Amino acid sequence: MPIKPIDLPEYLDVAREAALKAGIILKEHFGKVCTSMISEKAKNDYVTEVDKKSEDSIKSHIKSHFKHHGIMAEESPAERNSSEFLWIIDPLDGTLNYIHGLPSFAISIALEIKGNLAMGLIYEPLRENIYSAIKGHGSFKNNKRIHVSPAETLSAALIATGFPFRIKDIIDSYLKVFKDFFMQVTGIRRGGSACLDLAYTAEGIFGGFFECALSPWDMAAGALLVEEAGGTVTDFEDTNQYLKTGSIIAGTKEIHREMLKIIQSTFKNR
Repeated sequence: MPIKPIDLPEYLDVAREAALKAGIILKEHFGKVCTSMISEKAKNDYVTEVDKKSEDSIKSHIKSHFKHHGIMAEESPAERNSSEFLWIIDPLDGTLNYIHGLPSFAISIALEIKGNLAMGLIYEPLRENIYSAIKGHGSFKNNKRIHVSPAETLSAALIATGFPFRIKDIIDSYLKVFKDFFMQVTGIRRGGSACLDLAYTAEGIFGGFFECALSPWDMAAGALLVEEAGGTVTDFEDTNQYLKTGSIIAGTKEIHREMLKIIQSTFKNR
């Protein structure tokens, strides 16, 4: 069945409803996470019972509307089928922040249709901010249009990043990249939630964002937000395969170009 443009707002509405429901769960348990609720999936990679409750709530809501759609979510095996629709979900991006009571975390929901990102939504429960985008229709924060930063150079920009704690063999190269950026930018922030870093880049708070060793659910919604806000998004190889490679550079066209040059210079000389 062909996808009609009129259908996309319906998908966004379902994503918004799912995020708001899951957000209630996150707010209810924030500041109350105890040790018995936390599991370590891998070194420096944690999951809580709250992540799972949030994910179950989101998946249940989506399935109640689109039972034949595929789902890829962080805390459970992918439910792929022959559908051309794939929902990409992070039920709690910023789990470590959440565990420690740091109020910087979000829910990320994206919809891929025939392999292309078509819709993305990021919900910041404590601030009650909803960032959303539909392919070809711009990016919004609480229904108000947003755009990437007017900054045209790294020297005028605040940028964001994360650190690949789980991939130790690239940490030296990553720290060199960090140092190179540090010498050129207004400032660097490491917030601990990739989807929020991308949302803030789409909003123009950050001039750019880069990170590697990410998963599709960390990037999908946020990448579309940046693109629809007028920005450029690629992986470290300057391709659009970031959901597959796990590396991402996002920002204004000019800042993206500068960031890419620095990153490629370092990683090609490893």
